[in-house]
Amino acid sequence: MEMGKEIRRLRNERGLTQEALAEDLHVTAQTISKWECGNSVPDVQMLPEIAVYFGVTIDQLFAMSPEQQLERMENHIYSRGLFPEAEQRQLEQQLKAIGEDPAMTGKTETLLAKLYNSQAEQYRLLAVEHGKTAVEKSGDPDAISELCNAWGSYIPDWCVRNHHALIAWLSDYCRRNPKNRSAHMWLLDNLIADRRLTEAREWLEKLAAMDDSFRVPLYRYLIAQAAGEQDETEVQLRKLEEMAESEWCCATTLGDIYTQRQDYDKAIAWYRRGQELQPSPKFTDSAMSIAHICEIRGDKAGAIAAYREQLRLMREDWGIAGGEDYAQVERAIHKLQE
Repeated sequence: MEMGKEIRRLRNERGLTQEALAEDLHVTAQTISKWECGNSVPDVQMLPEIAVYFGVTIDQLFAMSPEQQLERMENHIYSRGLFPEAEQRQLEQQLKAIGEDPAMTGKTETLLAKLYNSQAEQYRLLAVEHGKTAVEKSGDPDAISELCNAWGSYIPDWCVRNHHALIAWLSDYCRRNPKNRSAHMWLLDNLIADRRLTEAREWLEKLAAMDDSFRVPLYRYLIAQAAGEQDETEVQLRKLEEMAESEWCCATTLGDIYTQRQDYDKAIAWYRRGQELQPSPKFTDSAMSIAHICEIRGDKAGAIAAYREQLRLMREDWGIAGGEDYAQVERAIHKLQE
């Protein structure tokens, strides 16, 4: 077994005999031999002790590649709720150790960002629950402010809600990396959100030079909409509808557009079309969006059906039948059934 081979490699690297290792781990030399030959494996309760002894992670004992370790850690992050502090520190240490390899630094830094974002989201959910209780108990303006901030409320103050720092960073990055399509799209999203439309049009031309997908008419639509150019908005919308008949991502984007127009029937139709066109494994966004629309409309049965479709996709397409994300959807169904 791979763990036995790894224990043998680590033992030889230390210049230890099986007898010496057995004495340090308080087992017999025959036990060490069985591990190394693959005839048995250490008891799960011994794995932390063995890992500490050799100065490696438990994943390394399984002889996982760095890529496999990162995949396992990412799955762990998304299957959990709020991490205990000690467990978060352990993850941080493991990621930083893997990131010492320059070839892995980008991936480990990305996963650290995902870890902190996941933790921040869990704390945000806690803030929502405490904020709701505070408002119910006191009705105090400060409590209402904290609840709305935790729940991601729109903030009218321009000084708080503008994205000038992010835009400046993304602009500089895109100038240095002119072929990074994803960064250009994030830059456009934030420019349009801040109504910096002259700059948005300039950056859109740069995106158009490297992208011939539906995203170019989509951004033309968004810019025209923000500028109040109704005729141009409708022209670009028709282009998107033509492209969406064979492009699942464009179809779900039209679902978003019609949701924002409060044309919910069309929105649901496009979300379903997008899910139909999308190859497996299918994302759950369309089902989730339909559930939210149904909740807005007061259609509890429709919302429950959409949430159940989301759970089905999680199980059948992604092999997820537990964890915090799955539990959140189950809680949403339970709340609607009360």
